[in-house]
Amino acid sequence: MFGPRFSFHPDQRMFMLADYRPILSLLRGTAFLLAASGLHGLLLPLRGQEEGFSTAVLGLLGTAWAGGFVAGCFFAPRLVRRAGHVRAFGAFAASGAIIALMTGLVIDEFAWIILRAFTGFTMAGAFMVIESWLNETSTNENRGTVFGLYMMVTFASIMAGQMIVAVGDVRSASLFMVTGIFFCLSLIPTAVSTAASPKPLQDVSLDLKGLYANSPVASVACVLIGVANGAWGTLGAVYGARIGISTAEIALMMSLVVVAGAAMQLPVGRASDRTDRRFVLAAASLGSAVFGLLVFVATPRSGVLVIAMTACYGALAYTLYSLAVAHANDHAKPEEFVKVSGGLLLLYGFGTMIGPVIGALLMGAMRPESIFLATALAHSALAGYTVLRIGRRAPVPLEEREAFKTLPSERGVTPEAVRLDPRTPAEEDS
Repeated sequence: MFGPRFSFHPDQRMFMLADYRPILSLLRGTAFLLAASGLHGLLLPLRGQEEGFSTAVLGLLGTAWAGGFVAGCFFAPRLVRRAGHVRAFGAFAASGAIIALMTGLVIDEFAWIILRAFTGFTMAGAFMVIESWLNETSTNENRGTVFGLYMMVTFASIMAGQMIVAVGDVRSASLFMVTGIFFCLSLIPTAVSTAASPKPLQDVSLDLKGLYANSPVASVACVLIGVANGAWGTLGAVYGARIGISTAEIALMMSLVVVAGAAMQLPVGRASDRTDRRFVLAAASLGSAVFGLLVFVATPRSGVLVIAMTACYGALAYTLYSLAVAHANDHAKPEEFVKVSGGLLLLYGFGTMIGPVIGALLMGAMRPESIFLATALAHSALAGYTVLRIGRRAPVPLEEREAFKTLPSERGVTPEAVRLDPRTPAEEDS
């Protein structure tokens, strides 16, 4: 009796596929780009560890990438307006391939730091082009689907790129060449896409005073979450190598931390929809700190145990960014969504510049597990500040809140992605 409700005429199915064909083409390019980014981001610290690079240098690789990425968010729109989307994306992706190959040819710590900053810049530009293109291609009716597909591609592609390290040899140049191939492959879908070229990218602005006035907790939280995630994202592989687990286990560990966080976002988000989000944010921050300190104290050496404990850490730590943004948007007007969410993303980027330095200093002075001291310090500070603010500002009534939405707390997302979010008011699309 329910058959007709779920049946589609063949012409209807063809029409729906035709609507999504340009989007799927762009997502294929995104998948290759993110796979290249995930592979290169994990390969460099592992190869640097093999070459005997100091922990400080390996930490600076993450700081350089984050600095280049934040700079790209500010300056890449000007380059795109000058050259056009297709040519600008071709230049960014080709630059990424060249840099990846150069890091395989020139094994030098200082050269890698400089090249890593350029990689961050080119990745920001490439992501902004794809994200604005997806936004232009989508409609108000299908933006939620497109945004969901983009989030799925983001998580799956980064994980796939990282897992390639498990089947390769970090001591050879082959994985650097694979990275270059993936960068080049990302060019093809956008080059042959029939999607109309999107409107010019808008300049990115940052209003620190306005962000803090809107939500002190969210502003401070995004910086501290960036510190913790930046330290782990850059030095997690170094931690794994120094405690002696295999390369395959390191790749799985790095991937499952993010996947566990993605899996926990929905239950954590639903809990935050039913109460003051700050309670959930403080509890998740405290839980992240506890799991980090547990790894630091227990000093596990079994690959299975390390993966399990770090996955538990990620299950809480990688939900914090979405909670912070949701709390900020509870206090913002609908027309301020792009400005607030984009600004918080940049604050997160500044935090990722600081985190690797703190993590490297602690790991260099103590033992590999000290990376979790860096994350625990950031998470404990966040929990304490959130509790302090709970008594100073009343929560937003439940009926006036925005529904929780899953957001990736990865560095490969630019403020342009905020415009693709289905919560963005239609009048802001332009």
